[in-house]
Parts: sequence; C-alpha cells; structure tokens
Amino acid sequence: MPFALLRYGLRRAHRPFDDIPPTPPLRQSYDVAIIGGGGHGLAAAYYLSHHHGIRSVAVLEKGYLAGGNTARNTTTIRSNYLTQASIRFYREAVSLFGTMSQDLGFNVMFSQRGQLTLAHSEATMRSFHLRAEMGKHAGTGVEVVDARTVRELCPHLNMDEGGQHEVLGGLWHKDGGTARHDAVAWGYAKRAAEKGVEIHQRTTVTAIRSQGDRVTEIVTDRGTIRAGQVLQAAGGLNGQIAELAGFPLPIRCFPLQAMVTQPLKPFLHTLVSSANLHTYLVQSSRGEIVIGGGSDPYQLASTRSTFDQKEALAQGALHLFPFLHNVRLLRQWAGITDMTPDYSPIMGASPLANYWLDAGWGTWGFKATPVAGKYMAETIATGRVPDIIAPFALDRFDRFALLNEMGATAASH
Repeated sequence: MPFALLRYGLRRAHRPFDDIPPTPPLRQSYDVAIIGGGGHGLAAAYYLSHHHGIRSVAVLEKGYLAGGNTARNTTTIRSNYLTQASIRFYREAVSLFGTMSQDLGFNVMFSQRGQLTLAHSEATMRSFHLRAEMGKHAGTGVEVVDARTVRELCPHLNMDEGGQHEVLGGLWHKDGGTARHDAVAWGYAKRAAEKGVEIHQRTTVTAIRSQGDRVTEIVTDRGTIRAGQVLQAAGGLNGQIAELAGFPLPIRCFPLQAMVTQPLKPFLHTLVSSANLHTYLVQSSRGEIVIGGGSDPYQLASTRSTFDQKEALAQGALHLFPFLHNVRLLRQWAGITDMTPDYSPIMGASPLANYWLDAGWGTWGFKATPVAGKYMAETIATGRVPDIIAPFALDRFDRFALLNEMGATAASH
C-alpha cells in the first residue's frame, strides 16, 4: 500500500474536497462550448485545458454529469475491429486507458483481462482469422484459438459439445478490458474543472443560431451564450442536436439494454461474448455479472428497459453458464445508441465552419472516450482534423468511403 494512502487513512481529521465545483452562472461568451457532459465531452474539455491551454470552455449537460450513455454501458474496452482505420483508432484508446489513472491522478479501475469471442461455426472461425490478421497487421493483441484454449481461458464455460451452439474456438483479444465508467467521467471532469473549465449541469440547449456558415449563439434554458468553437458530443441525442444546428445526420437511434446480477465470488476472469446467442458477460470488481447483448430491433430514442430483452439475455447467459440459474438480477437499464449506416462514428467537420462533430457512436462510445476526446480537442485547437480521425468524416457518406464495422460488434445486432 502506498504510504501516502496509509497516512491519509490514519489521519484523524481531513478536509473533504469537491471533485466538481457547483454549477456557475453562464457567462456571455466562451472560446469553446461543448454540448454534452458525458465521457467524450468531458475528455475533450480536459485535453483542451491541459494540452492546448484553452480554458474558457463551457460544458453544457442537459441532465447530470455523465448521466446519459456514459452511465448506461457495460464498460468494455477493446480494439479488435475490422478496418484499419478503426483498429488504429481503438488501439490508441486502449493505450490511453492503460495510463489514465496515472495521467488523471484518479483511479478509473482499468482491468486488462482480455476478451474472448466465441465461434459456434466454421464460417465464424474463418471470419475470425480475417479479424486476427487485420489486428496483427495493426499491432493489436488478437489471435484465433481452438476449443481447448477456450476451455483453458474460461474453464466454467459450457462448451455444448455436439449441441446447436457447440464452441469450436474463439477470437482471443488479450488487450481487451474494462474500466469504471463513472470514474472515467469524473476523473476528466475534476481535472478539467481545476483548469477553469465550467461544467453546467441541468442546462438544456434549446436552439442553435448561425449566420452564414458559422454558429453565433447557443440558446439554453438558463441563458444564451456565444462561442468561438462548438463541439457536439451528445450521445443518443446527437441527431436532435444536429437538427437544432440546421443540418441532418445519417443517424438512427436504437435502445441498447443490459443488466447485472447479485455479487458472486470471482470465477469469470475474462470478457466472454457470443454473437450466436446475442449475449456477452463480464464480472465486475464487486463480483456482479454484467450481461449485455445487441441493440433492440426497433428505432426508439428511449432508455426504458423491457422484459423481452431481459428474458433473451438471461437465456443466453444461462446457456453459456448454466450454474447461474438461481442467481438474482439486481438491475436492468438501457442506453440510446446513435447508429450510422456503416456502424462507424462521425468525427470532425460539419457543414458549419466552427461546429465540430463527435457523434454516431452506436455501441462503441465508452471504449473511445479518451482517444475521441484527445483528437477532437486537437481538431478544435488547431482547426485541422488529425489523420487518425480523418476517415470518420461526415462527408464519407457522400464519397461512398464507408467503414463497415457491423461485424465487429461483440454480440451482434
């Protein structure tokens, strides 16, 4: 145990500190306004203030800090994608998560335990070989493993030998892991606030006014502000916010549900996912089994949860780990995934010269938090889109330069 922590624990009296300052009154103008106080918006605020010296920043959050999709995910971090652009991007995200606790001085509980995606058919095994080769070419830790290795990595797994969902092998991504989602958001918020970034919770953007090709004013329910640059990072509400700015985005919203069980003794030491069963599981640091799956098959901008999805996730989890049949569920929740046609995000320029986009994340948003914040901050500070996010430009749909990541999901859609 570090001596500083021991001294702090044995101290008879200590002065508590506020991680996040109270919401201040809105000023008339800021250098940068960020619409969305989730992980991406807060990460961008941190990098703007710490790496680029831009401290006149207002983060505008409709609800409470990181209460949207940042609080409604299953914390998976990985880089085993299909296209070179995505692999390169998420590989850096994994690297940034690895040093985040030290960089922020805030424990985000990053655990690099690896991810195992199961193959129940020879066709899936062939597709895994393609993903493994793409990953190796880009320098990520991913390989195809046989059934024996799957059993070694996850000895409690039901291999269903001879059954409909027999496990023939898997895709082992040793770099995969998890982090505490609220800690990530609060770590970025705390450090950004220390540099003067203002975090305005319970502040709803109601209108965005522009003149020519530039945004001039942002109207909120607490007042109107001017900003030299604006970043949109509003999660499931990105489509609605873009409409306020006067242009459409190729986004459709689908609910994405998950649930968690009562705590158990540790037995699941890696992330396990099955596209056939539309289910993935990971055990949290508190012992809870987090169970997720694919997006709901209908468009809806809602965070309501349903019994149908609970039943489907339970069936998949019980097939993989039958001994969970008497375990109680504690919570169920849903987020709003803003899906693009090619299942890849939209980052960079918009039709307005001083309005930047961080949208269309679908089910990939949390794992991209640090790298998206880093490069969106660089884009705003320099006015140039870095090469690493250039392939994710909005105009790729006009150029038909799509980045198809539909098959890279951990549990299928």
